[in-house]
Amino acid sequence: MTEAKRVDELFEAWANDHSPGCAVAVMRDGEVIHKRGFGIANLGHGIAIEPSTVFHSASVSKQFTAFAILLLSAEGKLSLDDVVSKYMPGLPDFGAPITLRHLMHHTGGLRDHWELLGLAGWRYSKDLITDDDILAIVSRQQDLNFQPGDEHLYCNTGYALLAEVVKVVSGQSLRAFTSARIFEPLGMHNTFFRDNYAEVVRNVADGYVGTETGVEISNTNFDTVGATSLLTTVEDLALWDENFYHKRVGGPDVIARMVECGRLNDGSEIGYASGLGVGTYRGLAIVEHTGGDAGFRSDIIRFPEQHFTVAILANFGSIVPSNLARGIADIYLADVLQPIPESLPSTFPQPDADALELLTGYYAEPRLAGRVARLVAHEGKLLIGYDIEHGTYRLEAVDDRRFRFSDFPNHELVLEQGEGEPATELTSYRDGMRLYQYRRLPAYTPPPKELADLAGTYRPVENDMPYDVKVREAGLLLKSVKSREIALTAVAPDHFLGDGDRFTFTRDDDGRVTGMLMNSGRIRNFRFERL
Repeated sequence: MTEAKRVDELFEAWANDHSPGCAVAVMRDGEVIHKRGFGIANLGHGIAIEPSTVFHSASVSKQFTAFAILLLSAEGKLSLDDVVSKYMPGLPDFGAPITLRHLMHHTGGLRDHWELLGLAGWRYSKDLITDDDILAIVSRQQDLNFQPGDEHLYCNTGYALLAEVVKVVSGQSLRAFTSARIFEPLGMHNTFFRDNYAEVVRNVADGYVGTETGVEISNTNFDTVGATSLLTTVEDLALWDENFYHKRVGGPDVIARMVECGRLNDGSEIGYASGLGVGTYRGLAIVEHTGGDAGFRSDIIRFPEQHFTVAILANFGSIVPSNLARGIADIYLADVLQPIPESLPSTFPQPDADALELLTGYYAEPRLAGRVARLVAHEGKLLIGYDIEHGTYRLEAVDDRRFRFSDFPNHELVLEQGEGEPATELTSYRDGMRLYQYRRLPAYTPPPKELADLAGTYRPVENDMPYDVKVREAGLLLKSVKSREIALTAVAPDHFLGDGDRFTFTRDDDGRVTGMLMNSGRIRNFRFERL
């Protein structure tokens, strides 16, 4: 069987006339050696996906925004060490300078605008979101997640601001600048930043997500660019990819800076460059970025030393392009990839029901505002996650104190436990490197009076959307006018978990409830005041 046929087999589930799917292009030594569409671009009209089909590429957009900034830098029109407020004086003063370099490397400490907009009432991908909306929500931020340069935390806000910087410095919109300076010179005639969601675009795919009753449309209502909104094809991405070798647009200096990893204040290097992740896969160097918005998913992964790249654009939310792209690399680069370590089932005796009971419970980092993990026993297996319905992973014992993730054997947990006693600490490792250390939280059931004290109306200090906290039998419910109900489960006095987020109620010296703090994936210590 040819390599191309083996690639097509990876996409067999979507190679039909009734399912959304994806377009794929495989590039080697400057040539597209395989390209094909699988599935349907528009289910209502039965239009098939082709390699020329135009897709919303989500966060794959970021590398083009970064490239625009680097072009302006190479021309001496800006410096990556310029503070953002030089170009956007309306931004809040956080007491620490945030530079363009911080924004490009996701080290600026800003909160992610998607989560901020959600808290302010926007329904992601359903309500129109504009550049002005993002600037308005950013201008009301009062705190940073961390001091600029101290940490790396993925942040869409930075790239929306970089798009504004391009506009200020060049006098052109990001769409106009990138089309004139990048896409047209490279012959990428079907690629542009879509800054008008209502614009009619020929040959564009609709996005879809699966539901309990079937499939429904899931498109983006974005009039915002920089972090997202690039429309493109896999054929055009092949032209972009080859520019990293012939360097016709930007020249050697800009291309080199595109893949130069950022560094934190302590000097440590992060695996992120300018809109591109830099890492390894099975022993080979890779440069990659994925994307996901509404029903769209994307990935472009480059193996620079092998001059080999895979680009996948999908219009079905359940497709994982990064896994498929790696599967394609496994086929074409089999002779140079390191072998996949064989993961054999553990032969160590697994804990019985009584032993599992001593391990189950909530575990938190020393700061309850930090990460919280929950170990649960389910059908005789130990799982880790928030609850059974939200992203749990099965664990298997490999010795008396050590467990590994069944599906990710390079991830392990070590539990501290006395003989016949409940576990007290949990430490997570990946590839032998320690990640997080948790302490077990005592089992806690809040008394009715505590729940009653916490009930009320709370307003985020950075927007005007009130949230009601109501008592329910097992804890609390959080609800705003435009949000769905979120069940809050108590893990300690005044500390609750809800939908993967963490909520800490605050009190004054007299014990009166004054507000609450929210911590989520890309927002830290977001403050609500009690009304």
